[in-house]
Amino acid sequence: MAAAKKISPRKIAKRTLLYTVVIFLSLIYIIPLIWMLSTSLKVYTQVFVYPPVWIPNPIVWENYHEALTKIDYLGYTINTLIISLSCMVGAMISCSMVAFSLTKIDWFGKKIIFPIVLATMMLPYQVTMIPVYIIWRKMGLTGTYWPLIIPSFLGGSYYVFLLRQFAMTVPNSLFEAATIDGANPGKQYLTIMLPLIRPAITTVGVFTFLGNWSDFLGPLIYINRAKDYTLTLGLYAFVNEHSVDWHLMMAASMVFVIPVIIIFFFAQKQFIEGITLTGIKG
Repeated sequence: MAAAKKISPRKIAKRTLLYTVVIFLSLIYIIPLIWMLSTSLKVYTQVFVYPPVWIPNPIVWENYHEALTKIDYLGYTINTLIISLSCMVGAMISCSMVAFSLTKIDWFGKKIIFPIVLATMMLPYQVTMIPVYIIWRKMGLTGTYWPLIIPSFLGGSYYVFLLRQFAMTVPNSLFEAATIDGANPGKQYLTIMLPLIRPAITTVGVFTFLGNWSDFLGPLIYINRAKDYTLTLGLYAFVNEHSVDWHLMMAASMVFVIPVIIIFFFAQKQFIEGITLTGIKG
């Protein structure tokens, strides 16, 4: 048997230092989550005491029951899922189609269109918020989910850029061979492009879902009826006129972040691959 390869002390020291820094930063980033969990299990009088109480005494599990029954948590969750999943599907379809057309189809003006698409990223949401609201109101769609869902099916500049950069890493020879075999652009998109850019599409899906799952401003602007509220609007019910039920809000928020954590762990491999491989070609 071949002798095991020895690792030099210098390399061991570098790895130890690297892992120490990573663990330290991870602890810093997880502190807010730990504090939220701690607060969700406290009685109200322990929330703002000094020095802070990290381990609740007593542990009040009833906070979760009270938080989930004080508002229509299940109904708000269903509403949020409808919006988030619809926007996720819309962004994955529309942005991948635009990226395919900008990289693998020769048509007049595509080199002009892409800079214009990127230029729209320079416009803050607050600049277009009022004109866009007026448009939806004139169409009679305010008070519904459509103003939140339809834009995702029209493409987003950042996601188009992300998928376009990833699509440029796919060899053009595959599409040239498919064209010779008689495959039209639609078939090339479905059978070649989509499978090869799956990591980037997964990344777009995760970003879109998380963005809409935690969106507060959009639903606040367009949703009027309480029964149509999303979770972010529902959590605002814990804000009273003169106080905030922080222990209940933190309990509801802990349940709120569970789907986000689950989705990230299931899509972690594809998500990281999509992030690291985009931008290889310019």
